[in-house]
Amino acid sequence: MPAALVPVLVLLVILAIDLWVYADARQRADRGAPVVVRIGVFVLGTPETWLLGCLVLWIFFFPLYMVSRAG
Repeated sequence: MPAALVPVLVLLVILAIDLWVYADARQRADRGAPVVVRIGVFVLGTPETWLLGCLVLWIFFFPLYMVSRAG
């Protein structure tokens, strides 16, 4: 596999994880148990905000989602 494909594959995996976060957050919100995190005045509570957070800063928001989801 050419080395140039590695970053593309990594981006595709991250995008797939982001879409899973959105689908999981949507499913939990529809069941009445949304994944909500409050950091000061900043609130993450909708599937859209989780998706946006993961798209912008995946390395921070994906682990935060996983921890919040478990709790």
